[in-house]
Amino acid sequence: MAFDFSGKTALITGGSAGIGAEISKGIVAGGGHVVVCARNAEKGQKFVNEVLGKGNYFYQLDISKPAETRATIVKILDEVPSIDILINNAGRISAKPFEEIDDVEWAATIDTNLTGTFTVTSAIFPYFKKRGGGRIVNVSSVAGKIGGGLLGTAAYASSKAGVNGLTKAVAKEGGKYGISCNAVCPSFTITSMTSELQDDPIKNKKVLSIIPLGRAAKASEPAQMVLFFASDLASFVNGEVGDCDGGIVMDG
Repeated sequence: MAFDFSGKTALITGGSAGIGAEISKGIVAGGGHVVVCARNAEKGQKFVNEVLGKGNYFYQLDISKPAETRATIVKILDEVPSIDILINNAGRISAKPFEEIDDVEWAATIDTNLTGTFTVTSAIFPYFKKRGGGRIVNVSSVAGKIGGGLLGTAAYASSKAGVNGLTKAVAKEGGKYGISCNAVCPSFTITSMTSELQDDPIKNKKVLSIIPLGRAAKASEPAQMVLFFASDLASFVNGEVGDCDGGIVMDG
C-alpha cells in the first residue's frame, strides 16, 4: 500500500541506490515527485530517467563538501517549484576496528554522515521556515544506539549517534515553525553498501544471530518507515528516532 504524496516533492540525498532508491520509488508511487541527489551523475540520472520518469529531478551532490552542498541546495530551491520533504539518506560505512581508525577515516565518516546531514538540513531549514513548515527524515542506524556492530564500527557509530542527537535538536527548534524532524535506524539491510557483510559467511551468520527476526532487512523495509515519517500520517510525530532493526534495540 502506497503512502499518499500527492502534490508533494521530496529532496532525497543518496536517493538512487539501496534504501534511498526504495524511498524515491515510494514517493513517486504515492503520487509525489522526487529530487534525487547523489555523487554518481551517470547512475543517478539513469535511475531518474528510467525508473522514476518525467517530473522528477537529478542533481549531482557530494554532501561531504559543505560549500558545494549549500550551492546545490540554493540551485535546487531556485529551479524546483517547491520542496515539501527532505530525506537525508546519503552516507558511508566505516568498518575499521577502533585502533585502526586514523584521522582521515574518522573525518571522512563524520564529514559525510553527520556534517553532511547537518549541512543539507541547515541549507533548507530557512526555506521550510519561510514557507510555514516541512518534514525532515534522517536515515540513521542502529549502530548509533548500540555503539556499532560488525560492519559499522566506532567512527560510523559516532556519526550516527550524532545524527540521532541532531534529529532531536532540529525537532525541538523547528517544531514552532511547522518543521518536523524524525529519524529511522535500520540494522543489517541488503544493499550494495553491506556487500562485505553479505559475502562473509562467518560475519553474516554472527550478525544474523543477534537479530531476533533472524534475517537481514530488504531495502524496502526501512524505506517504508521513512515514508511513514515523511507522510501526513505522521503529522504529530516529531523528534522520534525509530528502529527498523528486526528487534535488536527494543527501546523501553
